Amino acid sequence: MKVEYIVNQVFTSRSYILSSDDGKSAWLVDVGDTDRILERLSPETRVAGVLLTHVHYDHIYGLPSLSFRFPDCKVFTNEAGLSCLIDTRLNMSRYHDDPIAYGGDNVVVVKDRDRIRLFDDVFATVYETPGHHPTSLCFRVGDRLFTGDAYIPGVKVVTTLPGGDKILAKESLERIKVLAEGLAVLPGHD
Repeated sequence: MKVEYIVNQVFTSRSYILSSDDGKSAWLVDVGDTDRILERLSPETRVAGVLLTHVHYDHIYGLPSLSFRFPDCKVFTNEAGLSCLIDTRLNMSRYHDDPIAYGGDNVVVVKDRDRIRLFDDVFATVYETPGHHPTSLCFRVGDRLFTGDAYIPGVKVVTTLPGGDKILAKESLERIKVLAEGLAVLPGHD
């Protein structure tokens, strides 16, 4: 599996691209600048799914265009993510003059410790890590831990946005640091 990322135009969020060894399939961790993501993929590559680290605008704004291009693409979030994806206030897209109300049969609800098959022998394990937002999830894929905004090394977790919770953020941070031992941490921002 090949892993690379792009830095998106909105708040320098990161979108990660996980490609199969044969290059025929890819998964994304968060989706911002869809055009720039697609530039990194061959025309034959199919985006099978998106793992959302949380449902804030800067991590989801590429979903509509990605789903137009790949209508069978699955989008993974937790139970709180379902309501946030369809509510422009909760996902904060309303405040960016780009309201996104996203929902449908392709949204899959996951919970703590679920495993998602990405490729033949590659799985993502889900860890619920609320605090930055109720939708915050981390994903372990092999020796990598995708942490979104729940943990950005050297940066204090932001809990001042709607849905933020300092106590939960502290508990999640402790959990993430244990989970991250011996792993490469891939955060949600540059």
